[in-house]
Amino acid sequence: MHDSELVFAELKLKEGNSFLDMGCGPGDYSIQASRLVKDTGVVYALDRWQDVIDDLKEKANSEGLKNIRGMISDITSPLPIEEGCIDVYFISTVLHSLDLAKDGDMIFGEIHRVLKPDGRLAIIECKNEEMSFGPPLHMRLSPEGLVNSITNYGFEKISLVDLGCNYMIQFGKKSEMIGKNKK
Repeated sequence: MHDSELVFAELKLKEGNSFLDMGCGPGDYSIQASRLVKDTGVVYALDRWQDVIDDLKEKANSEGLKNIRGMISDITSPLPIEEGCIDVYFISTVLHSLDLAKDGDMIFGEIHRVLKPDGRLAIIECKNEEMSFGPPLHMRLSPEGLVNSITNYGFEKISLVDLGCNYMIQFGKKSEMIGKNKK
């Protein structure tokens, strides 16, 4: 996990917000978000693996966190989430492993669908530099390339934050896209 204090300071989650953690893994971000949105908010923790979701649910229960909804889901499939209900859709170190040319319409169409009109998409990826950990260099996404790709799906860049070995970009829906799903 990256510097969670910096990440969550940038995300500006508030009590009552809804947070979707796609590819949640062990759920560190989901747990932190749960504490910030409190009982009036909700955290959707999605991953492809049942054992990951089971472990996260167990951890949340042991910490008394009742607002985490763990679900099996794949980012390249329709999401089991209502339209227009998410304040922050969060993806950490997942996109580099996907074929955005093939699956981008589905992925970003679904993100558009579930985000509130003023909702934000937050993406963390490894910098495209040679490092001793993370994906191979050829799989890494440059911030510029990611912004160029995602703006084609009806989003506009809000901010870019340096997280050391990683970066986080936040996007909002382009104003002309609000109320429409880009297909």
